[in-house]
Amino acid sequence: MTTTVVIIVGFLIYVGLYFTYGKKIERDVVRASDEIDTPSKRLYDGIDYVPAHRAVLFGHHFSSIAGAGPLVGPAMAMCWGWLPGLLWVWFGNVLIGSVHDYLALMASVRYDGKSVQFVATDLISKRTGTAFYWIVFFLLILVVAAFANIIATIFVKTPEISGASIYMTIAAIILGLLMYRAKMNLPIATIIGIVLMIIAIWMATFLPVPASYEVWMVVLFIYIIIAAAIPVNVLLQPRDYLNSFLLYFGIVIGFIAAIVTFRGFEVPAVTTFSPILLGGKPTPFWPAIPLVIACGSLSGFHSLVASGTSSKQLSKESDGLFVGYGAMFTEGFLSTLIICAIGGFGYTVIKDAHAAQAAAAAAKAAADAAAGAVAAAPPLALTLDNWGDFYTKVTGALKLSAPNMIIESFAKMVAASFLAFIPTKVVKIIAGLWISAFALTTLDTTNRIARYCLVEMLAPLKNTAEAAYGILTNRWTASLIPAAIGIYLAWSKQFTILWPSFSAANQLIAAIALMTGAAFVAKKMKSKFAVMAVAPAWVLWVTVTFAIIWFMWVVMPGAIAKAPGQGWTVQIIMGIMLLLNILFIVDFVKMRKKGDEA
Repeated sequence: MTTTVVIIVGFLIYVGLYFTYGKKIERDVVRASDEIDTPSKRLYDGIDYVPAHRAVLFGHHFSSIAGAGPLVGPAMAMCWGWLPGLLWVWFGNVLIGSVHDYLALMASVRYDGKSVQFVATDLISKRTGTAFYWIVFFLLILVVAAFANIIATIFVKTPEISGASIYMTIAAIILGLLMYRAKMNLPIATIIGIVLMIIAIWMATFLPVPASYEVWMVVLFIYIIIAAAIPVNVLLQPRDYLNSFLLYFGIVIGFIAAIVTFRGFEVPAVTTFSPILLGGKPTPFWPAIPLVIACGSLSGFHSLVASGTSSKQLSKESDGLFVGYGAMFTEGFLSTLIICAIGGFGYTVIKDAHAAQAAAAAAKAAADAAAGAVAAAPPLALTLDNWGDFYTKVTGALKLSAPNMIIESFAKMVAASFLAFIPTKVVKIIAGLWISAFALTTLDTTNRIARYCLVEMLAPLKNTAEAAYGILTNRWTASLIPAAIGIYLAWSKQFTILWPSFSAANQLIAAIALMTGAAFVAKKMKSKFAVMAVAPAWVLWVTVTFAIIWFMWVVMPGAIAKAPGQGWTVQIIMGIMLLLNILFIVDFVKMRKKGDEA
C-alpha cells in the first residue's frame, strides 16, 4: 500500500459522498430553504449575529473545528499502526461526524441560533438540557486546557511559529478593517490579506518571539478573554478566514506530495491491541480510540461551534451543507493526509532524530572522557520490533511530541516530491502554523462559546438575583471564568492527561448532540430518517462511556500522584460528566418511548 492509493481513495470518498449522501440529507431530511430568513438577518446585532459570505464563514467554521484535533490525534494513534486510525477517521466521518455537524448547525438555525443544549432542553426535557449544559461547559474548559498546552509547547519549541502567529493576528485585524469598515470588495481584500499572511510568515523566519511556557500561558489567558468578548467581525471572522487559506495551501501541497512520491508505508498497518500510550499505561484500541483521535473522525465540539457561532453567521440555509457537512469532510481529509505523512515518513524522522541524538551523545561522551567524568547513558536502542510500544517510548526519549512528528514528517514528504524547491524551514513553519494557528482559533472560539453557555446556564438568576446575573453574564466576566480554569489546568503540562480528558468529553458530547439531532429530525422535521443519527449515536455513546470509565480507573490515579491539584480537578470533572451522561441517556430513552407510543 502506498500513500498515493490511500490519499486518492480518501479524496474520492469525500467528494462522492458530499454530492450524494450529503445532498440527500439537505433535501429530504433538513429540507433547507432560502425562503426562510436565517437568524443572522432576523436578529442582527453587530456583535454575534452577523451575516457572513459563505467562503468567509467556511473559513471561520473550518478553522474553529479543525484546531489541533485532526492533526495531533492521528499522530498519537500511529502506535496502533496506520490502518486502525485511518478506518476510524473514514467511517467516523461518513456515519457520524458529517451528519452530526450538519444537523447541529441546521437545528440551531431553526432555533434562532440557540445552542444545541437549548435544543435538547426543548426537545427532550428541561433536566436533560441542564445536564447537557454542564457537560458542555466542562468540555469547553478542557478544550482551553488541552489546546493552550499544545500552543504554548509549540511556541516554546519553535519561536518562529509564535512570531508568525502574532504577525498573522495583526494581518487579520487589518483584513477585518478592510472587509467591514472600508467595505472593500471581498476578492481584493482577500488578496491583500493573503499577501499580509505571506509577509507574516516571512517575518517570522528572522523575527521569532521566544518566551517561556509560563509566559505564554499568561499571554494566552489575556488573549482569549479579549478575543471572546469583542465583536466577531473584528478578529474572529477575518482571522479564521485568513487562516483557512494557510490550511488550503498546506492541504494542496500535502495532497500533491502524497500522490507523486509513491511512498510505501514505513510503519506497520496494524500493531498490538494495547500499546503503551495514555498516561504511560497499556491503551486498548477499544474503547480508548475516541480518547486519542478527538477530531478528524467526529467531534462533539463541532456541534458547539455550529450552534454557537456559525449558526449566528449563516447568511442563507443553502450555505449550511457547504459550511457544516463540507467542513467536516475537509477535516477528515486533513487527518488522512497526516496519517499518510507519518505512515510514509515517520520512521525516517525517528531515525534522523536518533542519529542526531547519538552524535550528540558521542560528542558528550568524548568530552566527558577527556575531562575524566562519568559517561552518560547511550541513547535508546532503535528497533522496529513491537512498533506500538516502540513508537511511544522512542518518540518520548527523542522529545518528538505529536506536533513535532507532524511537522517533521510533513516536511520530509514535501521534500521528497517535486515541491522540494520550497525551503524546508518555510514548510516546517507552515506545518507548525497548521497546529498552532488553528489551535489558537479553536481556543478563542471555545472561550466565546463558553461565554454563551454560561449566560444561558445562568438565565434562572435573572429573575431571582438580577445584580449577580448582570455581573456574571457580562461578556468580559463570562469570558474570564472558563479561561481562568482552563489555563490553571494547562499549567501542569500533563498533555497525556489533558488530551484524553478533553477527547472523552468531546466524543461524549458528539453522541449526545447526535441524539439531539435525531430528536430534531423526528419531532420537528417529522422525518423517517432519524435512525441514521440514533444508531451511530448509540454505538458512540457506549464506546465513549466505557472509555471514560477505563480512563478514570486506569490512567487518572497516576496523574493525581504527579499533580494532585490539576489531577483531582480533572477526575472530578470526568466523574460529574459521567453521571450527567447517564441522566441524559435515561431522559432520551423516555423521550423515544413517548414518541413511539404517540
